[in-house]
Amino acid sequence: MTIGTGQEQPDTLADRAFALVAARVGTALNAGEIAGAALGVVDASGNRAVRLAGHAALLPEPVPLRREHLFDLASLTKPLFTTATVLGLAEAGRIELDAPLAAVIRDLRQYDVANAPERRLTPRDLLSHQTFLPAVEPLYTRGLDPLTLRAFVLQRSWTRTDAPVYSDINFILLGIAIERLTGRKLLDHPLPPGFTFTPAPGNSVATEFCFWRERMLRGVVHDENAHALGGAAGHAGLFGTVDAVLDEALALLDGSALSPEGLRTIRRPVGATRTVGWERAHPGWSGGARCSEGTIGHVGFTGTGLWIDFRAGLAWTLLTNRVHPSRHRDTGIAALRRAVGQAIFG
Repeated sequence: MTIGTGQEQPDTLADRAFALVAARVGTALNAGEIAGAALGVVDASGNRAVRLAGHAALLPEPVPLRREHLFDLASLTKPLFTTATVLGLAEAGRIELDAPLAAVIRDLRQYDVANAPERRLTPRDLLSHQTFLPAVEPLYTRGLDPLTLRAFVLQRSWTRTDAPVYSDINFILLGIAIERLTGRKLLDHPLPPGFTFTPAPGNSVATEFCFWRERMLRGVVHDENAHALGGAAGHAGLFGTVDAVLDEALALLDGSALSPEGLRTIRRPVGATRTVGWERAHPGWSGGARCSEGTIGHVGFTGTGLWIDFRAGLAWTLLTNRVHPSRHRDTGIAALRRAVGQAIFG
């Protein structure tokens, strides 16, 4: 396969990158930081390689990481599920990306239909984080009734940010729109093989000890708001294997995941760092400095990430459980992601 300017095999690329990953994971393991990692590389022809290191869990007892383990993908839910689903609905003519979201969620800010700015937001605004909505809100502190929390999201007059920020609220609203349009809860939505919203604990990678839930999380969504909203939301809740993530990356590389217009949509720049549903390559981003202009990617809080270089015909994913057993320390994940991106092309 042709990658950049040379001929290389996926195994060679994976081995080169994973030599770095393994060393960093080993260091992190000794320091009690990252427990385990899965690196996957795939090209546009479908050739792939996967390498594993470390553990799916350290506590309450060590569990070696296996290829079939499900990772809590966290914010990879945004591009892999929510964005893909919304674009599919748009292609089917069931939602308009540039029409007000209130056309789908008719009760959005229903007590101020004439003036509420939330009613004028569009799906495209939300998908590309071009809104005034805040980054996050601790919805879970208001209770565990998913219907009431959805109503709170829809009726709240949100405090405006000074400039657009990356916002979970954007995608929580999109998740509600998907539920309205499909007539089913996200938990019941059909998913490709290797993905689930309801993983078995024994086949899942552990995340952290949650002080709110008072237990080590394994096989339950890490994100508190997604948990309180029923286990899945538009911003988080998806679990997947390294091969499932690579399958979705390949479907984008070979053009089978979306229509040509859908692919153009996720690749078209929106501002300096965003596209619709994804982040695009920019100085200092998570994918490193050696990928092609127009590369897209996304990361998840639990330690996950996926990057797709269309010009090179190459995608890679680094899945870790860097929050295990706790998020409250520096695991060096940002530097590790960039270093892996550098190693892929270096």
